Parts: sequence; structure tokens; C-alpha cells
Amino acid sequence: MRETTTALPPLAWSRTYPGRADHVGEARRFLASVLDGRAAAYEAVLCLSELAANAVTHSNSRNPGGLFTVRAAVRHGDSVRVEVEDQGGPWIKPSCADGQHGRGLLIVSQLASDWGISGDGHPGCIVWFEICCPAAYAGGMAGGTYSTVTGR
Repeated sequence: MRETTTALPPLAWSRTYPGRADHVGEARRFLASVLDGRAAAYEAVLCLSELAANAVTHSNSRNPGGLFTVRAAVRHGDSVRVEVEDQGGPWIKPSCADGQHGRGLLIVSQLASDWGISGDGHPGCIVWFEICCPAAYAGGMAGGTYSTVTGR
């Protein structure tokens, strides 16, 4: 007799937003609803906020008609992977003399168990993080795959 194990695929969600700063809050609310009731949801939403803000500030996603996409996947019940895909291009530093920029990836590196950047910016870039985020109550989240474009 041969024994086999079939791993369940991760629960996954995806949404695409216009590349404007006023849509970063919508991305935060989306992830908060996905992670509702999970431990470390606040930390995951904070990390997402930093990555989405970077996408709409530094990449070609900030241009007219630009977009950024948020993907979230819950793996094996306690690990969450979140990706923000932008439209690449040269990294644009904001002209700001008050020292309020440049700490987003440091925050992500301190809160996430792992993070990284995929792609070279042409045609786009994906910045991702993983964080331990176990379900805080029995039953967890609603399952399924969800994808949509909002704000158009």
C-alpha cells in the first residue's frame, strides 16, 4: 500500500488598485478584512501599507493610469504571504528635507519573518513579505480565491 499526502493549496486573494496614494488605505482595509481575527494582522497591514506607499510613490504605478496589485495568501493555517506588484521603472526618491522617508523597508524587515524583492523593475517589481499570523478563533477565514480591480 502506498501512502500519499496532498497538501491543500493556500487560500489566496488579489486586488488591483489605481496607483494613487488615496488607494493605499483601500489596500489596507482589504488585507485587514482578509486577516480578520488573526493574530499579527495589525503588523501585516502595517507592512502592506509601507509596500503600497512605496509603489505609488517610487514606481511607474504613480503615473496616470498606473496600477498596483496586492496579493495575499494564507499558507498552512499560520503563515501569510503578501505581495505588492508595481509597474516598475526607475526608483524615484521624493524631494523631502524633513527626513520622513526611507524607513518603510526597515519596518517590514523588523516585523516580517522574511521579505524580498522579485524582478528588476522592468516591466514591474514585486515586493513581498511573510509573517506568522495564526487564526485567533476557530473557523478562521472564509475560503476561496478572490480577484478584482477596484477604484476605476
